[in-house]
Amino acid sequence: MGAADPDELATMRRVTAEALADGAFGVSYALIYPPEAYVATEEIIEICKVVARAGGLYITHIRSEGDGLLEALDEAIAIGQGAALPVEIYHLKATGAANWPKMREVIARIDAARASGLDLTADLYPYVASGTGLSAILPAWVAADGGLFANLRDPAARARIRAEVLRPAGEGGGAVGLRRDPADIMPVGFARPEHRAYVGRRLPEIAAERGQDWLDAALDLLAAEEQRISTIFFSMSEENLALQLRQPWIKVATDAGGIDPAWAAERGPTHPRAYGTYPRVLGKYVREEGVIPLEDAIRKMTSAVAGRLGIRDRGLLRAGAIADVVLFDPATVTDNATFADPHRLSTGIRDVWVNGARVLRDGRHTGALPGRIVGRGA
Repeated sequence: MGAADPDELATMRRVTAEALADGAFGVSYALIYPPEAYVATEEIIEICKVVARAGGLYITHIRSEGDGLLEALDEAIAIGQGAALPVEIYHLKATGAANWPKMREVIARIDAARASGLDLTADLYPYVASGTGLSAILPAWVAADGGLFANLRDPAARARIRAEVLRPAGEGGGAVGLRRDPADIMPVGFARPEHRAYVGRRLPEIAAERGQDWLDAALDLLAAEEQRISTIFFSMSEENLALQLRQPWIKVATDAGGIDPAWAAERGPTHPRAYGTYPRVLGKYVREEGVIPLEDAIRKMTSAVAGRLGIRDRGLLRAGAIADVVLFDPATVTDNATFADPHRLSTGIRDVWVNGARVLRDGRHTGALPGRIVGRGA
């Protein structure tokens, strides 16, 4: 924790340049989480200048999606302008009902920055719940210098945590969980056998069973598990999601790795976005609700993504492009994964080709494994 000294900054510049030469698309900072939460704006700009010289992107999880949303957006814009490089905000959102009205201002500021010449875009996943660690309810300082679990067990540190997490609106703070309604918090990633019965239950219910208030229960569980505890946070609005989807500079992303349902018992609960993101857009937001037309939805999932990363031979059906193709039925395509039952494959996807090889035939895997790493300049 603390600013980089000149030698450390020189090392970061060198490592960044080497990664870009090896095919990295740019540099990514998740400023809402430790340890990136500790880095200063000026330091990011210095690293991004290296990225800019190589033609890369600044990709950011902005510093706040709640009370400090507008300030965090302004920081992202300042970094893009200061280093003169494109900016991508990943899974843009406004968390907490008190912050939902800010989304229109977020869109206005992004439009203004784009009009001024900054190449600024964003992406989202089509759910009103996010997925991260239960530890995200904590102020960033708690994890500094590897002290997370020691601080959770220290009475003085616990008192400070409590004061900051429960701090009234308008008094600062940057943790994901500040001013969050605990009823919106659903932990799912317990490792210890004695905690498995809590999977998929809301935090106040867990706390009541333990005879604690919600915050003490959360802190004790984190300390006992000694891991971040994967958690679902129900915090966004459908109105904002539809509004964001309509923006021409928005793309669709999963914010999840691929999971084989055969591993479901071993993997445990997960966010349904790992299974249902793209079919959900096509089924719910295109066919059922008419939020965006089919052609725009497909663009936001394919060519807009490839183009943003500078990948010129993918993302479009055209002569000479690599054949990454999905054949689906727009009348039936549906996501089936839910928060209660997330390990369910979508339906309505008939055939898939990856790098020209057919990997799905009539909804069944062919056994082909043609995937490969795609780097910058592909």
